[in-house]
Amino acid sequence: MGKNIKWFYLIVLSLIWGSSFILIKKALVGLTPLQLGAVRTIFTTIILLIIGFKRVKAIKRSEWKWVALAGFFGTFFPSFLFAFAETEIDSSVASILNSLVPLNTIILGALIFKVASTNRQVIGVLVGLVGTVMLIFNGAALNPNQNYLYASLVIIATVMYAANVNIIKRYLQTMNALTITVGNFVAIVIPAIVVLVSTGFFKEETLSNPEIKPALLYMLVLALFGTALAKVMFNKLVQISSPVFASSVTYVMPIIAVFWGLIDGEQFGFMQGVATVIILIGVYLSHKRKGPK
Repeated sequence: MGKNIKWFYLIVLSLIWGSSFILIKKALVGLTPLQLGAVRTIFTTIILLIIGFKRVKAIKRSEWKWVALAGFFGTFFPSFLFAFAETEIDSSVASILNSLVPLNTIILGALIFKVASTNRQVIGVLVGLVGTVMLIFNGAALNPNQNYLYASLVIIATVMYAANVNIIKRYLQTMNALTITVGNFVAIVIPAIVVLVSTGFFKEETLSNPEIKPALLYMLVLALFGTALAKVMFNKLVQISSPVFASSVTYVMPIIAVFWGLIDGEQFGFMQGVATVIILIGVYLSHKRKGPK
């Protein structure tokens, strides 16, 4: 039963998060990257407080630093990084680069959290890095009008996601998944409000923009499903499986995201497909541990 549940979580999360990249792209028509990241965080906080406000009381004072760190690494900074990245690179490419999360989970686990790695995992990381370099260079050649330096923002976000996974597994293992998620957003909502106000979002010329309403609707959908529901499910998945298994949600996500990207007219070349396969092979090699945990 436990194995079936974790696979159910993995598939549903892949479908939800695979669709989130196109929602970000669409919302950027009416919002700046800073506004998008802030609105996404604020909407999600409101939804989560309606669902689980009482959960905040269950968090001990000694646990708040880890809950807050998980919130900033797992949601706050990546929300802005992905928004800025998608102003220059295709949503499908952003989703494929997001597949580096399991590899970075292993790297950070070994370097910072002292989690032993096998030779197979090290090979997987190296293969994944080769695929990443191929994807970026081929994408830059296929889309010369796009600035592929922005791909580095997605890579930074994947390192932060990896840190979040390791923090939850090591320091918040026994905490209820919804409690972690509500705590995450309580910790980051004030900075998000400050960012939103600083962008001039509430000025009349911004709110009168006809593109603002559909953009906010995209963000509401993303906040409800792609962040609130998905974060609770992901935190639960980390607890009932392993950090690497949980982060391998990125296996299916690129397929969903590329599908949406192609529908939206994005270009995706043959060599980008090859690079994607190489990245996923790297993730696969690093996924199964052989030897002691």
